Amino acid sequence: MQQRIISSENEYEQLDNWLEEKGVSTLFLVCDSSISFLKDVNAHLEELSARMNIVRFDEFQPNPLYESVVLGVKRFRESGAQAIAAIGGGSAMDTAKCIKLYSNMVGDGEDGSFLKQEILPNRIPFLAMPTTAGTGSEATRYAVIYYEGAKQSIADYSCIPDTVLMDAGVLKTLPAYQKKSTMMDAFCHAIESFWSVNSTEESRRFSRSAIETVLQHMEGYLANAEEGNKGMLLAANLAGKAINITQTTAGHAMCYKLTSLFGVAHGHAAALCDRVLFDWMLTHTDQCIDERGEDFLKQVFGQIADAMGCGSAQEAAQKLADIFAALDLEIPQADEEQFEVLKGSVNPVRLKNHPIKLTEEDIDMLYHKILRVKQ
Repeated sequence: MQQRIISSENEYEQLDNWLEEKGVSTLFLVCDSSISFLKDVNAHLEELSARMNIVRFDEFQPNPLYESVVLGVKRFRESGAQAIAAIGGGSAMDTAKCIKLYSNMVGDGEDGSFLKQEILPNRIPFLAMPTTAGTGSEATRYAVIYYEGAKQSIADYSCIPDTVLMDAGVLKTLPAYQKKSTMMDAFCHAIESFWSVNSTEESRRFSRSAIETVLQHMEGYLANAEEGNKGMLLAANLAGKAINITQTTAGHAMCYKLTSLFGVAHGHAAALCDRVLFDWMLTHTDQCIDERGEDFLKQVFGQIADAMGCGSAQEAAQKLADIFAALDLEIPQADEEQFEVLKGSVNPVRLKNHPIKLTEEDIDMLYHKILRVKQ
């Protein structure tokens, strides 16, 4: 499926055209409380409400629960809506994706029945409007929800939004820390996808474009300029398209526990890991597990360097570290008890995507470089 990108220009003219093309008289809108801060979006939704029925669903939380999705499916079916729209970050996207996937399944989903059924693709029009430039969730086939306390990873191409609305204005009110961390999430997605064992020519094109776009617009984005914000939304989408093909690698596998242990944002944690991992990988290519071989991996590192405007992979690894340092993001301190927790927290599935073998000792050593050691 070729995803369509539309903009908010001319007072959301392209959104209005999309609704008309799809014959939407009732729109099912999945959004969280953050939408109240988006003045232009809310103003246009008010105008649309005079012409069509908009059913809002906001009964979900960060790390959305399966039960919330079941309720969303019920509300969607009752609404008679012809299309679904998601406005927000990863939680809104994941909730809307699952509502779309489960809406034409048998039954009401009680007792986890939606999780046990085979997914039947459907063509319900689905538009997503990301309110951060980071996750790229609007471009991926993945969603995460929780059932009885356990993480459920949902994956199906049918849940990818067919249309993405990019509105640079929604990034203007984001706190500086959130802007920095989400940007680094997109950057790390692009880099990790590039070196993943699952990379393809297509995914590497997306990765290259994402890296180049992040670097081109970083200064303007951090200064909250319109063009910089537009560019970073595009970069996050391109990086999302890359990981949709390849998935992420060790940097992301190692970053998740950092968020819960130290309270750092996801993109901040990913950058903490990749800024150390990249340099380490360059001296351990002899442990390559990519079936295409060590020479191929070295070529990929060279391509990453080229995309970053560097003359060598070593320069590129240093540039990533320098970008992290320039953002003035915290490097947390950890004691040996926390290092033990971190060492045992890494998801082995994501390590299968990583091109260089990582032992438990390697992971422990890397964490000791990623974090400051409490004395």
